[in-house]
Amino acid sequence: MRLTRYGALLAKVLLVGLLLSALIWPDLSGIKGKASTARLIVYPLGGMILPLWWWAYGRTRSKLHRTFPWAADLLMTLPWLIDLVGNRLDLFDTVNWWDDAMHFVLWAFLTAGVLLAFAPRDLSSAVTTFVALGFGTTAAVIWEVGEYVTFVRTSPELQTAYTDTLGDLALGTLGALLAGLIVSRARRTPAA
Repeated sequence: MRLTRYGALLAKVLLVGLLLSALIWPDLSGIKGKASTARLIVYPLGGMILPLWWWAYGRTRSKLHRTFPWAADLLMTLPWLIDLVGNRLDLFDTVNWWDDAMHFVLWAFLTAGVLLAFAPRDLSSAVTTFVALGFGTTAAVIWEVGEYVTFVRTSPELQTAYTDTLGDLALGTLGALLAGLIVSRARRTPAA
C-alpha cells in the first residue's frame, strides 16, 4: 500500500513537472501544435479529480473506501503522465504503433482507476464490465471529439483522421473492456 501511495504521489509530481516545463519551454514539450493549451488545463484536472472528489465528498461519505484509494489514484494519473512523456519523447510521431498502444493501455488504466474509485464492490462481474464499457467508451468519444475540435481539423492529420479516430475508439473501448474484466475478476478473488 505504501509503495502504491508513493507511486501515485511521484506520478503527480512528474505530471506537474512536465506541465510546468511545457509552459516554460513549449517548443520542447512535444505538445506544441497538439492542443497544448487544452492539455495544460485538462491534464492537471484529470490527475487531481480523485483527490479533489475525496477532499470534497469521499472522505466523509464514501462507503467504497475507508482510506484514500491510492491504487485508483495512481491508475487515474498514469494516462496523463504517460501521454506527456510519450509526446515529450516524440513517440507518437516516430513509433508507428505507439498511438494505438496508448489508446488501449491508457484507457485500460483510466477505466480501472475509475472502477476502483467509484464502482461499488458488490456489483456483479457483468455489471462491472458494462460500467467499464460505458465509462471507457464515453471517455474515448469525448477524447476524440476534443482532439478534433482542438487540433485535428486544422492539421495535416485531417486527411487520415477518420480512420485513426475509428481505430482509437475501438482500442479505447477494448482497453476499457479489459479493465472491466480484470477489476471484476480481482474483486471476486478473495484477498490473501
